[in-house]
Amino acid sequence: MADAFPLSRALAPFWTRTFDVLVIGGGIYGAWTAYDAALRGLSVALIEKNDWASGTSSASSKLIHGGLRYLEHYDFGLVREALVERRLLHRLAPHLVRPLDFVMPVWEGPRASRFLLSAGLFLYDLLGGRGQPVSWHRRYSAPELLHEFPWLDPQRLLGGFRYGDCQHDDARTTLTVVAAAQGAGAVVANQLGAEELLHDAAGVRGARVRDGVSRQTFEVHARTVVNAAGPWAPGLLGTAGPNVEQIKGTHLVLPAIPGCTTAFLLTAADGRVFFVIPWQGRTLVGTTEEEITDPNRVGATDDDVRYLLESVRRGLPGIPWTENDVIARFAGVRTLQAERTENLAAVTREFTLLEPQPRMLLPLGGKFTTARREAAHIVDRLQALLGVKRTPTRTARRPLPGTPETEEPFERWQAAVIPLLGRRGVDRLAAQALTLRYGTRVTRIAELLAENPHWSARLHPELPFITAEAVLAVRDEMALSLEDVIRRRLPLALLVRPEPPWLERLAGILAPEWRRDPAELVAEYARASGARAFTTSRAGAE
Repeated sequence: MADAFPLSRALAPFWTRTFDVLVIGGGIYGAWTAYDAALRGLSVALIEKNDWASGTSSASSKLIHGGLRYLEHYDFGLVREALVERRLLHRLAPHLVRPLDFVMPVWEGPRASRFLLSAGLFLYDLLGGRGQPVSWHRRYSAPELLHEFPWLDPQRLLGGFRYGDCQHDDARTTLTVVAAAQGAGAVVANQLGAEELLHDAAGVRGARVRDGVSRQTFEVHARTVVNAAGPWAPGLLGTAGPNVEQIKGTHLVLPAIPGCTTAFLLTAADGRVFFVIPWQGRTLVGTTEEEITDPNRVGATDDDVRYLLESVRRGLPGIPWTENDVIARFAGVRTLQAERTENLAAVTREFTLLEPQPRMLLPLGGKFTTARREAAHIVDRLQALLGVKRTPTRTARRPLPGTPETEEPFERWQAAVIPLLGRRGVDRLAAQALTLRYGTRVTRIAELLAENPHWSARLHPELPFITAEAVLAVRDEMALSLEDVIRRRLPLALLVRPEPPWLERLAGILAPEWRRDPAELVAEYARASGARAFTTSRAGAE
């Protein structure tokens, strides 16, 4: 098998081979499908029109979770599957999937039954089974909560609960699965967009694609196609597309709550639940829900910002955030199977697999957390379409790239590696962050630091990301633009405003890697990000 990293953008195989499977869409569903299919011995091509995880898979709440709120709609099977996957993903990638405590305060009101909430949390823990990376829930009195979290609204506060879930960097996780797919034998390329599907008498046989770098078009032939392009998937089908609902979700990035490492599950005035989550030294707030019709014209609006800030002030009046505190905002789309319900929250998130045209599969619904499991169902169906013997999925048994090959706890491995990075000039917080982003691939970071010790410097003084990571993104991770580097390989564009000094300095460092002019790189980023540099109109998921 090939190496997972460095990612290789070699295009010749795309037009010289006929693949068993062409996967269109480089989000988490496309990545897991390509990886699973390749591990089962199928020849696989994986293409992405923009960049890996540039859609829904980089605009989520950054959680690996069971979906506690789905218990309210009696989606017990969905919650059970997600909790089993939470445990599995933590085992497969402990450097990426990290435990996080959540607090759910309870105030007087129509949804204030502490008995029912306690029963729901007991069921949540029970459905997860043994060996979970988080502790069972516990109950708090009102004085206990206010002592630990003085920002909470004390009026009519009855108490609350603490429970556990996990968080991650969604774009980094997706990229790692793409690399795993390459390591299993898949041919992968970003900036390669499907413009139309190809057909023969038996059905779909591939796609005509355009290379976003050279602007050339060519055909990719395949015996089956998985259309995993998310909100853009129906557009490839024209009138043959299914009836779907597209739901926009918006998140805000705000300053850190001083001294707080716990997330909150809160309820807005309209009854919608939302999260306030510590993430990468900042706070992530979201999400909203709104039905939309065009995924290409989706943005985080000022109304979205006001709604989320008002909702936070309602539950956490001690946090004086205003519109001026918003560092970043991003919004986008989930694609779900259309159904008649009283409200958007009641629309099922259950995964559905359609075959709108012969030899083409279209996944709908689902969650980031359960994408691995559902990709296995996709590959089961592909094997049936191809007429090959069904073999079981292997992704549940293979750790993702970067996972230490040791029986000892990840934290023990991490503690041993951090001093080694320190001897390369990396400060301790940055070294810790490196272990959580790259796992065992920190040896590659060390190689780059041996090449140029100055690359141990932070890219921005407020954040623990170093210059070597940006170089690694270009050399090993198929980053083709500044946006690729600072939005998805590193989440800089979500954590700090794009002030010219650090952005121009980074462009000067990376320009020789791409053999391009630094000023051109900065101008290209400005055009891509638009007037509101922190508004991404690509996606919003869970």
